[in-house]
Amino acid sequence: MLNQVTRHFLSVLPLIVLAGCSSQNTQPLPNLTPEQARTRIVQLMPAKTPDRQGWATDLYAALSAQGLAASDENLCSVLAVTEQESTFQADPPVPGLPKIARTEINRRASQLHIPAFLVRSALDITSPTGKTYNQRLDAARTEGQLSAIFDDFIGMVPLGKSLFGSLNPVHTGGPMQVSIAFAEKQARDYPYPVAHSIRQEVFTRRGGLYFGSAHLLGYPVDYTQSLYRFADFNAGWYASRNAAFQNAVSLASGIPLTLDGDLTIPGSYKLGSTERAVRALRTQLDLSDNAIRRQLEKSDSLDFNETDVYQRVYALAERQQGKPLPRAMLPGITLQSPKITRNLTTAWFAKRVDDRRQRCMSRAKTLPKP
Repeated sequence: MLNQVTRHFLSVLPLIVLAGCSSQNTQPLPNLTPEQARTRIVQLMPAKTPDRQGWATDLYAALSAQGLAASDENLCSVLAVTEQESTFQADPPVPGLPKIARTEINRRASQLHIPAFLVRSALDITSPTGKTYNQRLDAARTEGQLSAIFDDFIGMVPLGKSLFGSLNPVHTGGPMQVSIAFAEKQARDYPYPVAHSIRQEVFTRRGGLYFGSAHLLGYPVDYTQSLYRFADFNAGWYASRNAAFQNAVSLASGIPLTLDGDLTIPGSYKLGSTERAVRALRTQLDLSDNAIRRQLEKSDSLDFNETDVYQRVYALAERQQGKPLPRAMLPGITLQSPKITRNLTTAWFAKRVDDRRQRCMSRAKTLPKP
């Protein structure tokens, strides 16, 4: 939970294929039976993981349902993210969660101009379990428990939805810490029956692995290193590609830019710093402001690579620098969250996960082929 909060509070494998491959969906499936694939997953998981067979079953089902290859590279990448994010716990505990939650609730209430006494009074109401919401909040140890409290609270307390519907402090969760908003957008093809809500499915092993794999594997890239996939998982799809583009823009224009992967301001027509810098090059690029805007808005897809603005910025910057420039870079994002007490960055996360993937791949080389 609480994992990437520069965009949201608590607010992402194919994991990279060989250079030149643009999509995990086009990677041929290994000739493995479901039983062989599950056996391979068990072999690749850390030996002390509880219920490895159960994890293997749910992970294979997640990949199979989405047509994603159960290759060693993909398996090791998904396992590396899961180990990093939850140490293979479907709903991992968060130290000091009640205090973290209360602080965030009060912050959000203040932003919405909801009086503190109203929040306190609402939390003192007795819930359907016989305990007050305050008591349940004090006892919460996991994100799933906290989210369930707020689902109940919003649904049961008078005016709960209108007054507190946006106060649920849990925006990511489950074994891969996937965004709940992302999961809800991807729910159409979810292969399991949903008893309550997609939000609650995220906190299960099967749901967390399904939506986490979708977030990690479900979009095409042309990266040559897994490292950049892991950065995208943390910072958003194509953040590594976009950060490299920002670097090229900065070099061509001489305007310093934060390499955060955000080429426009989401949901707004306001000009961000990257768009302003690109517009400063409009004459050299032979592009109008409107054309620049339209093409920058494709920055959430692989198609951005084919736009005039992308290709002309690189051509200009490389002529000036006299050398090729990278097409992927680790975004310069500092992770912010109430539970983070150290100076952690997207680069730190990506490198740490990639280290785990490499260790897994080393184990894979010692194993007999299934």
